[in-house]
Amino acid sequence: MSGTLLFDALREAIDEEMARNPHVCVMGEDVGHYGGSYKVTKGLFEKYGELRVLDTPIAENSFTGMAVGAAMTGLRPIVEGMNMGFLLLAFNQISNNMGMLRYTSGGNYTIPTVVRGPGGVGRQLGAEHSQRLEAYFHAVPGIKIVACSTPTNAKGLMKAAIRDNNPVLFFEHVLLYNLSEEIPSGDYVCALDQADLVREGKDVTILTYSRMRHHCLKAVEQLEKDGIDVELIDLISLKPFDIDTIERSIKKTHRVIIVEECMKTGGIGAELISLITETCFDELDARPVRLSSQDIPTPYNGKLENLTIIQPHQIVETAKKIVREGI
Repeated sequence: MSGTLLFDALREAIDEEMARNPHVCVMGEDVGHYGGSYKVTKGLFEKYGELRVLDTPIAENSFTGMAVGAAMTGLRPIVEGMNMGFLLLAFNQISNNMGMLRYTSGGNYTIPTVVRGPGGVGRQLGAEHSQRLEAYFHAVPGIKIVACSTPTNAKGLMKAAIRDNNPVLFFEHVLLYNLSEEIPSGDYVCALDQADLVREGKDVTILTYSRMRHHCLKAVEQLEKDGIDVELIDLISLKPFDIDTIERSIKKTHRVIIVEECMKTGGIGAELISLITETCFDELDARPVRLSSQDIPTPYNGKLENLTIIQPHQIVETAKKIVREGI
């Protein structure tokens, strides 16, 4: 297979930043000898040693809290959650410590920490391993949230996250690790707060992120055949939203669909619709629509699992309705 796999792109980014800055370190369950649950840290233990690639006990609250303390003393830790759902055990450390210490210390401390790992609905991983935590953490002040979707933006975003002086939650999708593409050479860094205009169009704006970018691309192929010109935007930054890019697009298309794997109630799409209504209401020719996962724990059964998340044919049907019928 040609190109670079997404998990290799993440490892390249971490490796390059560890070589560039001796204060960058990695900690988490099985990140050392085993190389990470999805091999993102494979080979780093042998290269940098156990003090910079630290295998921890199965205690997310403890090692996430340790990362906060390490950041306060000048290190730049990268915390791997073996599965992002497990980081609910460290919610206090992320929200009350990581997000707030820069402010509660009057700026005396910065917390340059990256919290990363696999999440999203996989293939029959069961409810506890199919969590989408972006909405859980969206209300936490003091943190940035990004979601990678391609090997290229995975590498560029990871390097930017490690260099940022704020805590960054870095969401990777469990089903995207084996995506492959040619990535830019050299010191390639993406902006953490900038959306990606994947495709320009004039009829309807689709906002999405993570794995749903690829579902949307499949839908766009069909919609193009049906004569509907879609503008596709990968949000990438979930906090803060790149409202300038979103607003420019809606002023052009006057219609917007949000496609997410997050749950509908209190999800990223709900927050986006609120923001779009506040900033772009007069530009809309049809009501904003969000296509989201159902508000139930993800079933283990494969067919039922597929029914809980949005599929490309649903995006096609919705786009046709909103463009042709204005509903």
